[in-house]
Amino acid sequence: MVNKNHGSPYDRGSADSYYRRSCSPHWYPAGSYDGSCIQEEDMTTQEIAEYLQGYEENEKSGNFKEYT
Repeated sequence: MVNKNHGSPYDRGSADSYYRRSCSPHWYPAGSYDGSCIQEEDMTTQEIAEYLQGYEENEKSGNFKEYT
């Protein structure tokens, strides 16, 4: 089961896609922008896979922020 909590790898991947940011695996164990950010080089293969899953699922859904 994938953790989809705020700040999780999945959440950060889907948020990066939503805001049209580049695909750059990272996450926040204490919640988005709280505490330390874990960068890709310090992530497990599972965490990276969850980030990529969140990113790809949002890309496929076409759910992007509208900037006006």
